[in-house]
Amino acid sequence: MDIVPLGPGFAAELRGVTLADVASGDSTYAAVRAAFEEHSVLVFRNQDVTDDLQLAFSRRFGPPEVTKVGSQGTGSHFVILSTIGPDGKVVPADHRMQMRAKANQLWHTDSSFKQLPALTSILSARIIPDHGGETEFVSTRLAFERLDAGMQKQLENSFAWHDYAHSRGQIAAGLASPEERAALPAQCWRLVWRNPVNGRGALYIASHAYAVEGMEPAAGKKLIDELTAAATAPGASYMHPWRKGDVVMWDNRATMHRGRPWPAHEARLMIRTTISATATDGLGSMRPPSWQAAE
Repeated sequence: MDIVPLGPGFAAELRGVTLADVASGDSTYAAVRAAFEEHSVLVFRNQDVTDDLQLAFSRRFGPPEVTKVGSQGTGSHFVILSTIGPDGKVVPADHRMQMRAKANQLWHTDSSFKQLPALTSILSARIIPDHGGETEFVSTRLAFERLDAGMQKQLENSFAWHDYAHSRGQIAAGLASPEERAALPAQCWRLVWRNPVNGRGALYIASHAYAVEGMEPAAGKKLIDELTAAATAPGASYMHPWRKGDVVMWDNRATMHRGRPWPAHEARLMIRTTISATATDGLGSMRPPSWQAAE
């Protein structure tokens, strides 16, 4: 397996390895898992992807999420990111499916609004537009390491609130349905997620985060916005140009990502599986002490 660096200090393409190799081989999985912990974003090119293979690969990294209410793929292990309607045609630009795609163009980390946040997301390209539709990543680990020691210490002892309805409300009022709001109450997580394998900390923020515990609402939101802006500064990102057969996985503990726009009349179909974080992924230290005691 060859590791080819892609981004500014993070992200790498893995060559000479397939999803099937990882799904069936312990030594291959161990090598890929080590690369994941080190590089945060991994790219696999020219994969012969099926739903079954993607799920088998994903399960090696932990328990797969069940897709939430209100999403394409609800109740399965697959999130279907599509702009193709039941009639096989691309839906209009003002369709709810297109609006949800716009929401994914905000900087975010997957599932921070859930009771069990995500370790990793695995996204496969099935139908891609001729132009645009890239996925852009930044390292919140490197962003944290660029902060001065005093700010790092302050953030390590701070907690932020995350809410799905908050991020969707930035696109359109009511984009999060009443069923989604009821199923996804706000969650509170430490602002820094420390990796138990290598000890490195990373900011845990982005568009789902709306408040900081113990701070006035405006001040907390300002801090989140400033940290997000610093993490996403020009030159800090890796932009992935999709090709059919690409599979990309990323560490939701240590990155933010966003989709990039594409022409509204061009079809796009991506399939995502998402793996929940567990105690071995550092989840246990992320809750406020009062919550940990209650649990």
